[in-house]
Amino acid sequence: MRQKLLIATTNNGKIAEFRFLLRSLPFELTTPTEEGKVLQVEETGVTFKDNAVIKASAYAAEFGMMALADDSGIEVEALGGRPGVYSARYGGEHLTDEGRVELLLHEMKAVPWEKRAAAFKAVIAVAWPDGRILTREGIMNGTVNLTPVGDNGFGYDPIFYLAEYNATTAQLTSKQKNLLSHRSKATEGILKALLSEFG
Repeated sequence: MRQKLLIATTNNGKIAEFRFLLRSLPFELTTPTEEGKVLQVEETGVTFKDNAVIKASAYAAEFGMMALADDSGIEVEALGGRPGVYSARYGGEHLTDEGRVELLLHEMKAVPWEKRAAAFKAVIAVAWPDGRILTREGIMNGTVNLTPVGDNGFGYDPIFYLAEYNATTAQLTSKQKNLLSHRSKATEGILKALLSEFG
């Protein structure tokens, strides 16, 4: 029986992405829902790494298995790095992804194109029940688009413009996004580390 690796999220978009990116690992990938329990972990960290470690450690301890968690978001230069670690709950828990995009665009309405630089950042942590931690970071640079475009993605994808593709990340195919994304870059680092140990 293969060792289990818990993907510590209930976000179906992230789960699908991780299942694809981690498919070469010699583990059975599972989720909290499949294991019959979902934790509410308070993200009290001030960095993406803090929050990823908090989540992975809590799940590893509760489920007694290796757990992988990420924290990611968008940092906008003109907003002093906001939303940052608050990306998923920017503007309050009541807002949808579309509402958060609208709020960000509203805050950026007076910012000219050449000053709309932004970065998607992700930190992935793998935690073991014995307390061991492994982390890797990934970054993707882009520009905050003037309007939302595209529907292949989630979160801030419709307004994250990549000049080299003349498209937002929500206009990319899943294959393109999985090659480029901040999460895929962080996952690649995790994958290499785990394969060197377990491969």
